[in-house]
Amino acid sequence: MQFIETRGNDGSRPVRVAFSQAILNPMSSFGGLYVPEMLPDLGIDFLRRHLDSDYKALARAVMEAFNTDIPPDVLQRALDRYDHFDDPAQPVPVVKVTDDLFVSELYHGPTRAFKDMALQPFGVVLSALAQARDEHYLILAATSGDTGPATLETFKNQANVKVACLYPDGGTSDVQRLQMVTEDAPNLKVIGVHGAFDDAQTALKSLLSSDRFHAALRERDTRLSAANSVNFGRIIFQQIYHLHSYLELVRQGAISLGDKVYLNVPSGNFGNALGGYYAMKMGLPVEKILISSNSNNILTDFVRHGRYDLRGRQVVATTSPAMDILKSSNVERVLFDLFGAERTRELMALLDEQGHYQLSDSETARVRSIFAADFATDQEVETAIRENFERGYLMDPHTATCLKAHHNCRDRDLPDIVYSTAEWTKFSPTIAHALTGEVDANDIDALKSISQEAGLSIPPMIAALFDRPITQPTVIDKQDIEQEILSFI
Repeated sequence: MQFIETRGNDGSRPVRVAFSQAILNPMSSFGGLYVPEMLPDLGIDFLRRHLDSDYKALARAVMEAFNTDIPPDVLQRALDRYDHFDDPAQPVPVVKVTDDLFVSELYHGPTRAFKDMALQPFGVVLSALAQARDEHYLILAATSGDTGPATLETFKNQANVKVACLYPDGGTSDVQRLQMVTEDAPNLKVIGVHGAFDDAQTALKSLLSSDRFHAALRERDTRLSAANSVNFGRIIFQQIYHLHSYLELVRQGAISLGDKVYLNVPSGNFGNALGGYYAMKMGLPVEKILISSNSNNILTDFVRHGRYDLRGRQVVATTSPAMDILKSSNVERVLFDLFGAERTRELMALLDEQGHYQLSDSETARVRSIFAADFATDQEVETAIRENFERGYLMDPHTATCLKAHHNCRDRDLPDIVYSTAEWTKFSPTIAHALTGEVDANDIDALKSISQEAGLSIPPMIAALFDRPITQPTVIDKQDIEQEILSFI
């Protein structure tokens, strides 16, 4: 399978590239992104063949359907990383909460967040490609809280790879920060940035497209790639769990094969939702994809009104900080798929240069035929956490944003699969306040409080964080990022 560019080709790059090239060099012409030239058919016949497949077998079949140029032994080693999840036989449990609400738990990997689902295998693939080519890579990652720990975990001590991870200082939970700043592998650099996630992500995309930065890296015999979901190496693995979750509902007797469902995604950078969109395009029976946001509800405006408007908006700090994002990179891939490269380039230029764009009425109608959207305030999130705990299910704040869309956005009485993107341990002060009224608790006290209230043990990889020394104390202004990374290299 070949990959093409969302904003068209500028004449200086190949019109089509292989999967390996797309993930090693993820930014394309005019600052665009790579997407598959075509999608495989993973509809009812495919699903029927995999009714009894475990997660790794399903993942291997999806990757083979994409016909990538990744060697089979590398792919197998990549998928074997799921053996290190809580339950290797079931790395993604799907839990029934009510008759029409099911939670797909994507957080059972080493860093307790859904980013492990894609980054654990992705790290193996990229490192193997670098070694096979005898090339050295700098992997850039910008994180709102979960991409960073997962990227550092998958690449630590990997040959031919160094990682520079940017995070917004004060914009993550304490656990997320500790997962990053206590990493001590010599090939990892963690950089706190004064500002919001959008500042870190903008800096990352600027460096990825900077000729000067690329030249400076070449002088150091280093090439540049990225671990954010601008890289399709992330997205290809994020499609799999949507298929798996649907098959789990069939296996549990909640639906029959071919019945439609809703996919309900807590959305920040839109990669998780994009995986669901591609699964739907490939034949997964989906009624609509529900886009759940917090008070940074720019995606709600986009879906409802076709309007993407950054003017006068600042990121609002919420209790679901991994979604405190205004510039959602993966919306671009949906624009390309619906409206083509020329229109996508026009829209993204308007966003970059004027801070906004407006779809036409017909374009907005196409978006609304696929997506519906709502957002939840911090108070609504807290209420959802408390009410669902009383029903017997504990969820984190990001998952809790989905409950409002569950009630408001379904036009038909069909099952709703909510994607739980993080374990309760990542955001314990918010959850402790929702459950017990505890105020201003630090993370360790809140973890203990929830553990006692819910009768759950704190996973050892989380408990150990509080005794590890800080090895990555760097916090800088965004204009100093480039020099800091070059000094690290």
